[in-house]
Amino acid sequence: MRKVELGRTGLMVSELCLGSMTWGTQNTEAEGHAQIDLALDRGVNFIDTAEVYPVNPISAETVGRTEEIIGTWFAKTGRRRDVVLATKVAGNAMKAVRDGGPITPATIRTAVEGSLRRLQTDHIELYQFHWPNRGDYHFRQNWKFDATKQPGKAEIEEDFCACLETLAVLRGEGKIGHFGLSNDSAWGVMTALRLAEAGHGPRVASLQNEYSLMCRLFDTDLAEVAVHEGVTLLAYSALATGMLSGKYSGGAVPAGSRRSINRELGGRSNPRAFEIADLYVGLAREAGLDPVTMAIAWVLQRPFPVVPIIGATSVGQLEKSLDAAGRGLDKTLLGAIERVHHGHPMPF
Repeated sequence: MRKVELGRTGLMVSELCLGSMTWGTQNTEAEGHAQIDLALDRGVNFIDTAEVYPVNPISAETVGRTEEIIGTWFAKTGRRRDVVLATKVAGNAMKAVRDGGPITPATIRTAVEGSLRRLQTDHIELYQFHWPNRGDYHFRQNWKFDATKQPGKAEIEEDFCACLETLAVLRGEGKIGHFGLSNDSAWGVMTALRLAEAGHGPRVASLQNEYSLMCRLFDTDLAEVAVHEGVTLLAYSALATGMLSGKYSGGAVPAGSRRSINRELGGRSNPRAFEIADLYVGLAREAGLDPVTMAIAWVLQRPFPVVPIIGATSVGQLEKSLDAAGRGLDKTLLGAIERVHHGHPMPF
């Protein structure tokens, strides 16, 4: 599998990243281990997790379980050196962790120590802020986003500086390597970059935001930041929570699927969105491709630095995403995809 540089770090990661957020709810420990085994056998060296995982649902009772599953895999196999490991500190909106409090110097240290313990390791290659303290427009909040409700610029920057400086200390201790943001904006990334250049902490290497055929908010301002500032998009929900797999076609709700647990699919579930998803599914099948493979391959071909995060609840599903590695989509198919997008640009 092709390797790409993560941001400007010099750290080389596989072009696909293995997501883990279902391990501990929808997946057992054994199933999580099987997914890691398969991914590494296929050339993946990059795994993403978070202290709040698993999801579907997120609960105080299961917080940290996914990291524990990865940790037991490291302990069982002794293959820690084969993995570039990414995790996240929860922050605002994650009520199951520290009552949903903000990311602070104190919570960063507490979270890092907890993750290291659960992961059974002494180092995290990529440490990410799961949510910006000031608020964000992700998960359908873009429809009512209002930046005037955020704290003032000086307060935001003071908060950011304190957190970045804590990361610098942890980096000096050897506990973390590089830094990434998640669910953030072009202004947030540029602010973090500017503060890092002023000496307040590590440079942003990556931004983990939603991105798929059906969610393309990244394509303009953020894509420009990614290209000129060397920030890699770690694209989550690259299958639009499974909508692009075709498994929900015709109103189907397969047993054990995310929609069987979370009917609204994080605000994505509406009749129009399923109809649009089926247009993309139809293009894939006309081209002789599995819809999952096409959706991931399309993300890989975007004109900015990007690594799709691939998640699954079975090794069979995971294989379809892994098949996208190194697969290019031809101009005819890409043109058909763009025509669907132009006709239906905002499905949810």
